[in-house]
Amino acid sequence: MSVWFRVPLWQRVIAALILGIIAGRLWGPGAESIKIIGDVFIAFIKMLVVPLIFFSLVAGVASIGDLRKLGAVGWRAMLLFVVTGQISVWLGLGLGTVIGPGVGVDTSSIDMGAAPPPNETTWRDMVLGMIPQSPVQVMADVNVLPLIVFSLLIGIGILMAKEDGAPVLRIFESGSVVMQKVTMIVMELTPFGVFALMAWVAGTLGFDALAALGKLVFLNYLGCALIIVLVYGGMIKLVARQQVTGFFRGIVDAMAVSYSTASSNATLPVTLRCAERNLGVSSSVASFVVSLGATINMNGTAMYLGLATLFGAQIFGVDLSWADYGMIALLGTLGAVGAAGIPGAGLIMMALVFGAVDVPLETIAFVAGVDRIMDMMRTTTNVTGDAAVAVTVASLTGEIDRAELVSADDI
Repeated sequence: MSVWFRVPLWQRVIAALILGIIAGRLWGPGAESIKIIGDVFIAFIKMLVVPLIFFSLVAGVASIGDLRKLGAVGWRAMLLFVVTGQISVWLGLGLGTVIGPGVGVDTSSIDMGAAPPPNETTWRDMVLGMIPQSPVQVMADVNVLPLIVFSLLIGIGILMAKEDGAPVLRIFESGSVVMQKVTMIVMELTPFGVFALMAWVAGTLGFDALAALGKLVFLNYLGCALIIVLVYGGMIKLVARQQVTGFFRGIVDAMAVSYSTASSNATLPVTLRCAERNLGVSSSVASFVVSLGATINMNGTAMYLGLATLFGAQIFGVDLSWADYGMIALLGTLGAVGAAGIPGAGLIMMALVFGAVDVPLETIAFVAGVDRIMDMMRTTTNVTGDAAVAVTVASLTGEIDRAELVSADDI
């Protein structure tokens, strides 16, 4: 067993993906008999949604510090996080709509039941539904939108309580760490779930589904590249009024570490060093913006959640309305905020977005095997965004050494 754990998880997942495809092609429709293993894996993912969102969001909001001391740095950073997050999720929705990676996949051989009807919820119902009349009932029903609102309010309440809220904050910070550890335990089941699910997919759907996966991976990389080059590059050039080449040269170390580890948290020390030493951001701004960004600024994940939701809707024939698109954009951004900065956290967030617009959770079966490949690029996007916001905020508030950023051209 020790040999098993010495192999990195992503390598085990890729191996399970390949073996599952081979087994499914050789076994044929009979591979559906082991789908129960994948169903167990999905059930564990569903189990994590509520506690992970609750603890992570409360701890993330409360980590901002004293609301009165945020000042110019705080609101600018939050505004940039929200704006870039919305741009990212709508980019994912646009790519998924125009290119349609899941269109044409024949699922007739799988008994999935009737496709859910279009969501006819009005905007008034949506607004009222955001208010958690009973937080306990909301958690029991896995009603994520009011859960997110409740979590945000708890985090703000802890900030307002100041010293009296410190003991509660420590509980939520500890709970967030514990849930990240539990998530890592569940992620160890990924190779087994991926093997069973990919054998089922390959045995019943064939290579059409695999070709659709290839499109999804391509669009994931394309979307992330567009965010890095156009959104972040434009923000550095037009808002921060700094050299774009200097910025990317200065952050290249963090980009390399984030791509290899697929973890924003693991890359945090490198991102801070690059922001301060290579990009000239003051220590106070870098510490605040980069640390907060590692928790709530997940633009690559937001883009992917929008793209993956459309992918699942296209595969299973779910008709999405414009209201559903709005819900995906909202939950994609908030879900990215709640995503832990560890490998595989995006899979957990899929469940909350899919459930809100009635996209079958079996979609996870299609993407779990290649999620690590996509997660590496998404994490690179997230980390680069943290540095871009830090440079922009520092430039707007005069907390940057422009000579340091210019000298990054020589790195």
